[in-house]
Amino acid sequence: MSVIYILLTVSIVVAIVFFVAFILAIRNGQFDDSYTPSVRMLFEDELVKTTESLTKNNKKD
Repeated sequence: MSVIYILLTVSIVVAIVFFVAFILAIRNGQFDDSYTPSVRMLFEDELVKTTESLTKNNKKD
């Protein structure tokens, strides 16, 4: 029975350590998205085409 208490205590301590590490990583900007801005220009043409088609449709009316 004492082994269960030891395992529970160790698992809770490990969970708290991982949670604190996760919070620190978020605060330091570890999960900031630095990839999307560099690729955003590749997808910009689709947005331009849709706005151009909308303006062409509006001019026909």
